[in-house]
Amino acid sequence: MRVLVVGATGFVGARLVRSLVAEGHDVVAFSRSASETTFPDGVEPFEGDLGDPASLEGLCAGVDVAYYLIHSLTAKDFADRDRRYAARFRDIATGAGVDRVIYLSGISGDETDLSEHLASRREVESVLESGSFDLTVLRAAVIIGAESASFRIVNDLTDRLPVMVVPTWIQTPCQPIGIEDVIAYLVRLLGTEETRGRTYDIGGPSVHSYESLLRMTAEIKGRRVFILPVPVMTPGLSSHWLRLTTDVQYAIARPLAESMRHPVTVDPDRDIQGAVPIDRTPVREAIRAALAGS
Repeated sequence: MRVLVVGATGFVGARLVRSLVAEGHDVVAFSRSASETTFPDGVEPFEGDLGDPASLEGLCAGVDVAYYLIHSLTAKDFADRDRRYAARFRDIATGAGVDRVIYLSGISGDETDLSEHLASRREVESVLESGSFDLTVLRAAVIIGAESASFRIVNDLTDRLPVMVVPTWIQTPCQPIGIEDVIAYLVRLLGTEETRGRTYDIGGPSVHSYESLLRMTAEIKGRRVFILPVPVMTPGLSSHWLRLTTDVQYAIARPLAESMRHPVTVDPDRDIQGAVPIDRTPVREAIRAALAGS
């Protein structure tokens, strides 16, 4: 199967490319830095920019399935940019006769009062859904991995703040998932026809709060933290607080902080385990792997 990974040099994309190659697929790896990246043998790099239509000629030629992993959080106008990029890709994929597109989105609780970040994810889903291909959407909770922005925030906090005065979103429930489980779901979708045209939630085997993730991460690192949630810290204030407490780029940390007020747990009616069952990685094990650089 000829598979295109759009966003092939990112946190998820690079791992997905390696796994698809290991499964024997013919992989095209698209990104703005594809020609500068070392991919596994046999991968076809395609360097281009979704903001530059001239660089996209032939992008979906001969492609059976495309993974769409583009998120533009570093841009001030990320929502507008993601909308335009998704529409451009939808039109190219439709014109080339791509059979199926898989989009990695995010869980957003009860779908009300969405942050700009999560509302943008929903908009991209809607844009892609209007293409002629079958769309499968995976909505992920917090992804645990060494390069995950959300996990890096947690890790930085445990390093820098032994005593924390924190926003109340620290108690928001979430269902974190290890990066290897995310990749397993993404790859196994290809052999599961019933997942075409469906939207699923993906998460780990247990529900936690951000506070418990902080405590667990600190414990694994042999550190102690004291946490005091305060109700007066608004999402805007907490995003500025993160500017002082993490190395994660502020343009990324800000929309993530604003989204952390939403519970991100798997809806039983959309749980992918029914269609694509895997042996999910315990959260503690996923954290250990992330701290080890995996």
